[in-house]
Amino acid sequence: MDEHAPVLLDELLAALEVKAEGWYCDATFGRGGHSAAVLARLDSAGRVIAFDRDGQAVAAGRKRFAADPRFVIAQAAFANLEAALDELGISRRFDGVMFDLGVSSPQLDDAARGFSFMRDGPLDMRMDQRQGQSAAAWLARAPLEEIEEVIATLGEERFAKRIARAIVTRRSERPFERTADLAAVIADNVKTREPGKHPATRSFQAIRMHVNDELGQLAAGLEAARRRLAAGGRLCVISFHSLEDRLVKRFMRRHASVDPMYAGLPVIPDAVRPTLRIVGKAIRPGEAEIERNARARSATLRVAERTGA
Repeated sequence: MDEHAPVLLDELLAALEVKAEGWYCDATFGRGGHSAAVLARLDSAGRVIAFDRDGQAVAAGRKRFAADPRFVIAQAAFANLEAALDELGISRRFDGVMFDLGVSSPQLDDAARGFSFMRDGPLDMRMDQRQGQSAAAWLARAPLEEIEEVIATLGEERFAKRIARAIVTRRSERPFERTADLAAVIADNVKTREPGKHPATRSFQAIRMHVNDELGQLAAGLEAARRRLAAGGRLCVISFHSLEDRLVKRFMRRHASVDPMYAGLPVIPDAVRPTLRIVGKAIRPGEAEIERNARARSATLRVAERTGA
């Protein structure tokens, strides 16, 4: 099995309804599995415009598709999607925008990035290492209550209070600088864990999401994608976390519904008409894909189409 295999690839391509001459935006390039599959279905007029917060992913994309004039990639976060498009001089709307959320296999595999509790490395966790504070810097300064809230909310960790207290107690002796050190302290304070899941899984996920403001970035990215979709264009989002999926679901429902203030009126102003139409139900991987690719286990794909409003 290819450890970088894109998740829900066939389902995503079907949801996008790729047009040969279409323009598509890959907001989370990763290592380019989804972009490559879309490019394979485009003619010379089609384009894929890709973005990633991770400079290593951008470098990999430029190398992989250096000879393909239909492909452009730039480093940018979700929240800056529209500004990045403007900087590239792209004003047209897209036939599809795709998001594949979370951390990628190459990021987890590189101990120097600090994402993995299975590989000892510097406690960084930033998607974009050019800016923001590392996980080590945040853990060194954050109040006890903030650490507990992050781990409890973003990690849905029931031992958040014990973990936060242990982190604050230990940092008073010496700061956390390595992933293995943090993982060991967390593991000592998790009494029980789901079978097959490392005790630090939820806490590491929570800290990573906080350091990178992943939910805030996603909310801004979805809005940018909605505004940049052409009528009939598809918004496709693959998430791996219940909080992300809930945010995506609520976003799509909100923009697919008439404002309650105007519901029931014989004439609804254009400005408040729904701008999205939800396409089908949430899509999850089948047993065969999960067997091939364990990362697919928690994946959920949601799809919406831009209306003419």
